[in-house]
Amino acid sequence: MNRVRTSLVIATLLAFVVGVVVVSAYVTRDSWSKPSPVSAPAPGGLGSFYQQTLTWTDCEKAHCTWVKVPVDYAKPDGATTRLRVRLYPAEGGPAERSLFVNPGGPGGSAVDYATSMESSFGKGVRDAYDVVGVDPRGVGESSPLECLSATSFDTFTETDPDPDTPAEITALRSSLTSLGEACRKNSGELAAHVSTVEAAKDMDVTRALLGRSKLDWFGASYGTQLGAVYAQLFPKKVGRMVLDGAVDPALGVVDSSLGQATGFQRALSSYAAACVKKSSCPLGSNAGAGLSKIADLMKQLDAEPMKASADRSLTEGQAFYGIAVTLYDKSTWNLLSRALTDAFKGDGSTLLLLSDAYFERQPDGTYAGNLGQVIYAVNCLDTSDGLTQAQTEALIPRFEKVSPVFGRSLAWGALGCADWPIKPTNPLPKISAEGAPPILVIGTTRDPATPYEWAKSLADQLSSGVLLTRDGDGHTAYGSGNACITSTVDAFLTKGKVPKANQTCK
Repeated sequence: MNRVRTSLVIATLLAFVVGVVVVSAYVTRDSWSKPSPVSAPAPGGLGSFYQQTLTWTDCEKAHCTWVKVPVDYAKPDGATTRLRVRLYPAEGGPAERSLFVNPGGPGGSAVDYATSMESSFGKGVRDAYDVVGVDPRGVGESSPLECLSATSFDTFTETDPDPDTPAEITALRSSLTSLGEACRKNSGELAAHVSTVEAAKDMDVTRALLGRSKLDWFGASYGTQLGAVYAQLFPKKVGRMVLDGAVDPALGVVDSSLGQATGFQRALSSYAAACVKKSSCPLGSNAGAGLSKIADLMKQLDAEPMKASADRSLTEGQAFYGIAVTLYDKSTWNLLSRALTDAFKGDGSTLLLLSDAYFERQPDGTYAGNLGQVIYAVNCLDTSDGLTQAQTEALIPRFEKVSPVFGRSLAWGALGCADWPIKPTNPLPKISAEGAPPILVIGTTRDPATPYEWAKSLADQLSSGVLLTRDGDGHTAYGSGNACITSTVDAFLTKGKVPKANQTCK
């Protein structure tokens, strides 16, 4: 299991599975004027980047441009890479603030997220802010990190995530090494420079080019880590920052994997408890027995993949992702019920479709983005933390106790980046962000991907962190339909109103 996933995963899932298309109703405003860079001094050696001239074009009811940044900030005179920027002007006329948004991943497209969020924020927010999406280095429309071909990545996703033979263990470990080597071969120097620290520095260059003295930020999932790192590097330049579905950057690989095992099992148990109340539930009438039924299905798939289409079968790994993706939002639990109903009858097609949605695999076998590969590159450049094979195997009983369905796979995930061939040069810093203004950190009590405990921890690490809790299911809180969350976040963004400590929205 990837350490973190993007909050755009549900929109992607719906688009792939049920054909929902999100269309922005925004009309480009003639009153918008091109921004000029701030006149403040740039960090040493970076003046040409902070003062570059941007060329803007109209794009999909917004304005788009390219920003040039150094591949390696330690070598500003060296190679450069491009970032794609999309800006939706404020609806209340010329704005004095720009709200940068990021959906997570790492590897999620902030350009796409801006298109989604510009119509999701409350009217007060949209009147006051331009909404800006910047695809991080190596991601989406920015100069992409290129690694495996679509066919080779298919093989990667089919690798057994909880190997139980020496050959399967070798295959799992070599798959990560092969991915890293492909990134280095096909992307050159960029493959070693897609860390969160470098992406945060890119955000500061873009902030300055958009004429903003402060960075206003709405980050979801991994976007909270990117925001927190920015706050650590540039605390005096933080404006109003919201971190929704928070990652705990202080965790080691074992605690991170164990946290996700706990979070996904907690979410699956919540699904099961709701499902068994319905006569159509594929789990039967007892939630505990139903969870055992899912665990048995995974064991069956480990022994033998299930027919899913004329030319594809459902592997255990694909079933793992197919189940996990539906736990990000309560609105997709019905898709999980449908997939399990089919799978219990020997038809793996729906679970395979869900797994494809998780990885953004399209019907023609290509991938809509590179998120599934970038996520490993970024995580492994943020930290080289990882266990030995013997240490990992010793952890399996502990993980299985926490999660009979996800435990073994996430235990093997504790190998971490031990097999990644590119060593980090810009690891994550310790987070405190001393001197930053109040930073709003949001956690959801039954969040599968970023467990609630992580939000509490990040709020404690930040010297000015303020925790806001949503009591509910699913990944991230804003946009979940919780009126209390919406009004609290909107008031913070529009008025700078900081909620009382440890406020809970039910």
